[in-house]
Amino acid sequence: MIKRITIVTLLIVIFSGSTFATDFKANGVYTAWAQSQHAFTLTEDAYDHNYVVQMLRFNLQGIANENLKFVTRFDIAQGWWGVDNALKSKLRTGTSGGSALFDFKDTNFLFHVDQAYVDFNVPNQPINVKIGRMWYGLGNKMMVDNNYEGIQVKLFGNLSLGWAKVSEGADNTTDSFDAELNVDNRDADLFTGSYKGKTGDLAYDAFGFFYKDKSIEDGNAYVHDHFQFFKTRFSPQVTQLAAVGLTGSYKIGKLSIDGEFNYLTGKDEIENETYAGAKPDSYDLNDGTLSGYNIYAKLNYAKCDAMKLGAVFGLGSGDSDLTGGAGNVNKLRTSGFFYITEIWEDSIMPDEEGITPQGLGAPNVRAYRELENTTIVQVNGTFKPMDKTSLFLSGSYIMATQPIAAWSNTDTGVVIDNNTTSKDIGMEVDFNITYSMYKQMKLILRGGYFMPGDAAGYLIKGNATDLVPAWEMKALVLFKF
Repeated sequence: MIKRITIVTLLIVIFSGSTFATDFKANGVYTAWAQSQHAFTLTEDAYDHNYVVQMLRFNLQGIANENLKFVTRFDIAQGWWGVDNALKSKLRTGTSGGSALFDFKDTNFLFHVDQAYVDFNVPNQPINVKIGRMWYGLGNKMMVDNNYEGIQVKLFGNLSLGWAKVSEGADNTTDSFDAELNVDNRDADLFTGSYKGKTGDLAYDAFGFFYKDKSIEDGNAYVHDHFQFFKTRFSPQVTQLAAVGLTGSYKIGKLSIDGEFNYLTGKDEIENETYAGAKPDSYDLNDGTLSGYNIYAKLNYAKCDAMKLGAVFGLGSGDSDLTGGAGNVNKLRTSGFFYITEIWEDSIMPDEEGITPQGLGAPNVRAYRELENTTIVQVNGTFKPMDKTSLFLSGSYIMATQPIAAWSNTDTGVVIDNNTTSKDIGMEVDFNITYSMYKQMKLILRGGYFMPGDAAGYLIKGNATDLVPAWEMKALVLFKF
């Protein structure tokens, strides 16, 4: 009740026109989408779900003057139609299949704060500072894309430095072992840096980060054991990770090119003797070293006002040996906003910003996210057949960078069959029809059809027996204000 009173009071103050020393500025978005997903486990009649979801999000600024403001972003009326009266579980694991955050992220039409920070300029200095809970992201959101508490400083308008407290002790109160000396409650920290510049028609961004998790003496790391959702099977635990990257954006005439290259190196200092762990059959067995890379390129050619042709290429490293050697790593943590396809790769995920499973990278299916062990080539086109209406079509061919092996669960644990492998993930066709009814509101119909290869079956279900295509349809109402 207190939450509801606070929300109502805040909204009345913001929109009542009352005068205060601080001016308020608000904008946001309302989204409702109906979704129909089929055969996402690549098995006939094993996954057929239809549901409707909505969310109302506000971005609010309290502006004292041109040098000082606070910023917050919060979600209300966020929920899954038909389950808004469901009781929340007090258990933190195993309550919602692949993700316990359906119970702990205020998805039942309550109030959830994503960001809250103060933003100020240092007097007489070219320095901007943000302190609080805010977004941390690098490049095209392939490696870091998440909200954390911390500090970000921008110098001279193009150099940005940041520090985030990713995890702080047990219940955020201690940095020591517990009374039984079996839980390591030390911290995990993230440091980021970015330099943006422009030379002629080329805009670029050189960036990097360093992540260190000190809470590893109890045999588990924050990434990925403390995520409360299932990652791709056979993923390493990340105890230390550093990365550098470079993005470029170039436009000449009707042609635009965007690209990114990044390289990661780190450590998995926790010795895992089996694949099973806190998240079943999730661990990669490695020698303690991690490395990986991502390459991404996107081309668009505006042939005329009513037609734009494009192509996308993506290449992410993979692990050639899940039983030993170095482990593969392609990112630290993302919310799933890096988009190439509707189904194979993921979009907004329930464990981060969203509340429903989207692509096959969702926790209950556990395919790859972003470009992990993925090589993809796509051709696409955007057309405007009539005023206010646009149509996007794409076709993608997807392979594994390193072969994916079959696996099975047995009485003695997970067994990997290295004699049965494949690189053929499959092919996918997607579409997106957008009608701009008003300047602020769009009606969208989108979907895709994924034709799996053997490698997709090995990754998701352990075998390639009787694979069936996965397909999805989604209708959206999008109102921005």
